[in-house]
Amino acid sequence: MTSQTEQFDIGTLVSRFFRALDERDFRGDWALGYVTDDVRIVTPLGTAEGIGAMDAAQESVERYARTQHIASDVIVDVAASSETAQASWNALMTHVHHDETLQQFGKDASPLFTVGGRYEAELQRRPEGWRISHMTVRAIWTTAHPPVLAQAAELSPVPLAPAR
Repeated sequence: MTSQTEQFDIGTLVSRFFRALDERDFRGDWALGYVTDDVRIVTPLGTAEGIGAMDAAQESVERYARTQHIASDVIVDVAASSETAQASWNALMTHVHHDETLQQFGKDASPLFTVGGRYEAELQRRPEGWRISHMTVRAIWTTAHPPVLAQAAELSPVPLAPAR
């Protein structure tokens, strides 16, 4: 059974991670405050492994002038050993395009790219606290234009998924 302390600690880790992204707080070994050094991150843009995966997260938010990530409904299940946990949460991710990007999209383009999604994570308890060892980001819906990507494959907006 998950204690209120574990629920709080993991929920706070998620909130602090999103805040670090939005405030562009990438000083020093910033990522080790949130993830293990062998983390695996799966996103709609691809899969990255190791602490370098956090460079991809940093690069992703820096494609925008500003971002705001909001996490809600964090659900935590701690294993009987109390050394690992599973967590999931809903996320609303709002991205404000750079002026240069908007010019590429045209004069009537929305300045916002918004994503509603769900995160699934595996966590490990470390001496310094809980750390994410695996994280999957799933976009459920999007609005407007995704970022302009350097690679050939660009994201397409995902229509709202039907209710289950």
